Amino acid sequence: MVVENFSQSVINSGIFRLYIATGFFATLIFFVINADLYTPLEMIFGIIGVTVILKGVSNMMLSLIILLFNLDSKREELNFKYNEEKINEMMAELGVQEAQKVGSRIN
Repeated sequence: MVVENFSQSVINSGIFRLYIATGFFATLIFFVINADLYTPLEMIFGIIGVTVILKGVSNMMLSLIILLFNLDSKREELNFKYNEEKINEMMAELGVQEAQKVGSRIN
């Protein structure tokens, strides 16, 4: 669940779309500057090829992010919160018992 939320937020952030768009426009500018060296058909195939490669690289980056995402810190955080709640419950129970003892001594 945590990994799914994380990967969905990374996808929705648009960082990969920005990466692909930047690569697309950089390739387009490259071919426009070097127009005398390439035919129009080579330019189209080059731009499409680079865009497809960048899309594949971005998918691999997302896969690596998900693969290397470490859940140990999240597990430790949940365990700490659970233990903290248990300790607080035990302290509250002890406080109630102490109050009852003090109340019984007064009466």
